[in-house]
Amino acid sequence: MKILVIQNRMGIGDMVIFLPFIEAISKKFNSSIILLTKESSKAKEYLSNNNHIEKIIDLRRNNSNDIHQGVKGFFRLRKDLKKFNFDKAFIFNSSTRYNLVCKFAGIKEIYQYPLFKKNKQHIIGAAKSLLEKINLNIDSDPKISIEENLVMEAKRKFNINDKQINVLLGIGGSGPTKRTPAKIIKEFIKLSLKNYDCKFFLATGNNKEEQEIQNEIILSFQEHCIPLSNLSISNTLPIIKNCKIAICNDTSFSHLSAALDVPTIVLMCDSPLLYGSYSKKMYPIIPDGMETVSHNSRGKEKINPIKIFDKFKSIIK
Repeated sequence: MKILVIQNRMGIGDMVIFLPFIEAISKKFNSSIILLTKESSKAKEYLSNNNHIEKIIDLRRNNSNDIHQGVKGFFRLRKDLKKFNFDKAFIFNSSTRYNLVCKFAGIKEIYQYPLFKKNKQHIIGAAKSLLEKINLNIDSDPKISIEENLVMEAKRKFNINDKQINVLLGIGGSGPTKRTPAKIIKEFIKLSLKNYDCKFFLATGNNKEEQEIQNEIILSFQEHCIPLSNLSISNTLPIIKNCKIAICNDTSFSHLSAALDVPTIVLMCDSPLLYGSYSKKMYPIIPDGMETVSHNSRGKEKINPIKIFDKFKSIIK
């Protein structure tokens, strides 16, 4: 049996959230999955060891000249899919485009979110409802597997000592409102080093503001910090797996670390609380004075470093 799964959200976090649902489909039909997802999800960098996913096809629709964009792109995608002779397709969105491209590709059995109902769609609730159509009731608690030899190699390469508390600091963010200021992260580091022997691995993108936050932290705590911004996602995963705990903004690293079974404190500045609480390994911190967070909460200046440290202590004890 050949099964196609289409997950067209852009981010790494979105892709991680959907993993349990994709794996459940594979188990239900005792068949590996071919996954169609956007290049921006970087799925190939962290799903290479997933036994439920046979192949990942890059969906290239981010830019106006991408091969799957527009009318010509529709037919290119139809051609790309048709050669697999899929029996079933599961579409994790409400788009008529993907419904039609699957039909044009000859896929007879198509499961999809209700058409034309994208607005205010609950990312996990909609996925659960889709799988209920095939009698599956699944919660999103994603896991990413990684080869043990890669974990040990990273430990040697980066001189990671298990007697220290190795901490991932995911200090980047997909937008400026999600990036906790350096002064708050520095205060947390200061509290930690007063009480524990810690090494901090700084995970960011190469965005100018992210690099400025990283550099400000390193300037104050250089001997305790190792930057990871020049590494690929795949090369960063074994380092994360060596960490005892992670403290991350709501960014890709919070999703990856939790999926790697690392307890992850998620600093929720400007995103719905769901994105920092769907996993059993996630411990959200919300800004002082707020009962919850969502888009446009704009709370990064109100993240309390003492609350981060208190949660840190409770996890590593």
